[in-house]
Amino acid sequence: MKKHNFSAGPCILPQEVFQEASQAILDFNDSGLSILEISHRSKDFVDVMDEARNLALELLGLEGKGYKALFLQGGASMQFLMTAYNLLEKKAAYLNTGTWSDKAIKEAKLFGDVTEVASSKDANYNYIPKGYHIPEGMDYFHVTSNNTIFGTQIKDFPTVDCPLVCDMSSDIFSRELDFSKFDLIYAGAQKNMGPAGATLVVVREDILGKVTRKIPSMLDYQTHIGKGSMFNTPPVYAVYVSMLTMRWLKEKGGISTIEEINGRKATLLYSEIDLNPLFKGFTATDDRSTMNATFNLTDGDLKETFDAMWKEAGINGLNGHRSVGGYRASMYNAMTMDSVGALVDVMSELERKA
Repeated sequence: MKKHNFSAGPCILPQEVFQEASQAILDFNDSGLSILEISHRSKDFVDVMDEARNLALELLGLEGKGYKALFLQGGASMQFLMTAYNLLEKKAAYLNTGTWSDKAIKEAKLFGDVTEVASSKDANYNYIPKGYHIPEGMDYFHVTSNNTIFGTQIKDFPTVDCPLVCDMSSDIFSRELDFSKFDLIYAGAQKNMGPAGATLVVVREDILGKVTRKIPSMLDYQTHIGKGSMFNTPPVYAVYVSMLTMRWLKEKGGISTIEEINGRKATLLYSEIDLNPLFKGFTATDDRSTMNATFNLTDGDLKETFDAMWKEAGINGLNGHRSVGGYRASMYNAMTMDSVGALVDVMSELERKA
């Protein structure tokens, strides 16, 4: 039976990528060696790293605009720290829209004053704050574009007079934006790009080198730029699979094409949530994420029946985060319409049975 993987991450990737990546484990580039054992300094892998970094900039429309793409380690959690280490001299502003932005704020407070311009924490992050004021004189303003746990997504980003930093871990490459509005973007690979272990950082070079503190080499973006993401041994396989996934996305037509597909998937599922009286969404309608739909049953007595039905249909990873409960359907780029349709069919069948 086909499995429909709605896991929030590590998550679904394209089948074509799995096939090519699995072959590379046995024999990479007809070298007689596995991708898992080749030297990261070999020409074969240097070519992979170069292509991965170039593809990231190309897909985001940032080629020749003063940006560098890096593949680092430590996930977004390390970037909570590195962002502040590299950019926070005195004061920074943060928008608090969920667990991960809350954690980012905690790390930034180690380095300077942090202004939390707005927060939806009082409502368990079920909406995106709007109409907030960003004070002048900030070293940067930090936002989280998509909140996997709560199912919210920023639709409109503010124009600011300081560097704009964005954690795009769970919706990178999923929708068209003017990415040149952002001065630093970071994203863990394990949502829309590759396996866990690699973190993409895209940074405009001219915002670096302005803090007076000494930055440890491993935590300095300029170190990694200077070494082409090869300052230490990179996560070879995670970078390779990320490169394959970006190739796949480019071949499909890039971000504009995948955004249209993602929109159709989200519309299909949210329509069922709204029209089926047995279900209700968690988040404000205007702030719903196209990547992570969170919802629950209107009658808790149906939980055992519904859980058995979706599991029998080959659906995996549907349970919501422990801090929210209910259900979460993660529909990343590689998720097919067929899989979303399978979930909607189960939800409709539950209504017919009830």
